[in-house]
Amino acid sequence: MTEVYDYMRLLFARIGVPYSPATGLPIESQTISQMVDKVMTLDEGTRLFLLAPIVRGRKGEYRKEFSELQRQGFQRVKVDGEFYEIDDIPALDKKIKHNIEVVVDRLVVRPDLETRLADSMETALDLADGLAFVEYANDGKKGGDQAGERILFSAKFACPVSGFTIEEIEPRLFSFNNPFGACPACDGLGKKLYFDPNLVVPDITKSLNDGALAPWSKSNAPYYSQTLKSLAKHFKFKTNHPWEKLDKKVQDIILHGSGNEIVEMVYSDDRREYKIEKPFEGVIGNIERRWRETESNMIREDLGKYQSASECESCKGYRLKTEALVIRINDKHIGQITEVSVAESFAWFKDLPNHLNDKDNEIAYRVLKEITERLGFLNNVGLNYLSLSRKSGTLSGGESQRIRLASQIGSGLTGVLYVLDEPSIGLHQRDNGRLLETLFNLRDMGNTVLVVEHDEDAIRH
Repeated sequence: MTEVYDYMRLLFARIGVPYSPATGLPIESQTISQMVDKVMTLDEGTRLFLLAPIVRGRKGEYRKEFSELQRQGFQRVKVDGEFYEIDDIPALDKKIKHNIEVVVDRLVVRPDLETRLADSMETALDLADGLAFVEYANDGKKGGDQAGERILFSAKFACPVSGFTIEEIEPRLFSFNNPFGACPACDGLGKKLYFDPNLVVPDITKSLNDGALAPWSKSNAPYYSQTLKSLAKHFKFKTNHPWEKLDKKVQDIILHGSGNEIVEMVYSDDRREYKIEKPFEGVIGNIERRWRETESNMIREDLGKYQSASECESCKGYRLKTEALVIRINDKHIGQITEVSVAESFAWFKDLPNHLNDKDNEIAYRVLKEITERLGFLNNVGLNYLSLSRKSGTLSGGESQRIRLASQIGSGLTGVLYVLDEPSIGLHQRDNGRLLETLFNLRDMGNTVLVVEHDEDAIRH
């Protein structure tokens, strides 16, 4: 409603830094020219290998890959820490994980190296899906004392340890209304609906015969009672005992099913009796299946009474996919800023420029101005206690009106007639002054403000 989040998405897309969920370290993407510049800062005469990691911690023999490399003109590879000519590679055990790196080039740092290095770097990145290593050569010459040490280069946002990658960092990655950014487990809702055993069995003093299982008790069909009778016979329990007196294991079987255990179900109608042998799906399994398969809104609505919402385990209620939540500014991801109060997030954004470098400050300046202005307006109309993640449907009428008021000031429109119905209602007296100041701002921008009020202070102003 306030459009603050739109600016936050832009801010995180432009200056946010992704951190690997495996190592907790920043992962960065670099252009080829940045990679070349980095290598050129090394001491002149340093001898290096340029390696393309084509296999990282995967099982297999890779004979086909080696012959393909040879066909492309490559001669040496590093397999599990050892250098080999491709013809001399020992047979690899397909049950063990291997690391295979192609030697793309052998380099000596000198002033005329840049063009060749750029070409070789491009080849390495193409081979290894955006990753390349520069490793100090072990030949007793310059750089030999650092032999085996390596510098990682990544053209993508990719973690060299876990392989975790982020294809692109765009504002849509931080939108839970966009499939590109929404958590796939909860579809960007932050909560998952599940059939709650406490709603399925609302009264534990009732027996199965008396309708302890609420979703099944409403039906007159003999199927459900006959199913329970078959279960009671197989698992040896009484259907006239209160639910709370049944063994915990029996309760689990009735609710969640018998797993792989086959149960003989006996069903009869007026004409015949028949038997079915199959695992029991459980009452919750049964209503879940009916919920999924039905096309009737009435049945869905009826079954929905037995559902509760729980926080999504994947996104922890933040509604975004992992790739968005690993991107941080000043050690916070976007969800952590939206869940604190407006007053706290306002203070955080005001202080942020002190924690950014000159380049990021230049990029963020105008976006931060928009964010802090809007949060400042929310503060001024007495809504500093709300959080940005608060659902707009849960706001009171007065809160909604003041949020719209703050949005209007932020939009900077002029020549508009605003009619406000008791904007001071529900406000603490100390916030009245800030509200009136906000209304004067609206007027001074070139608008007409008409206010219906009962507060004497507001009327006198």
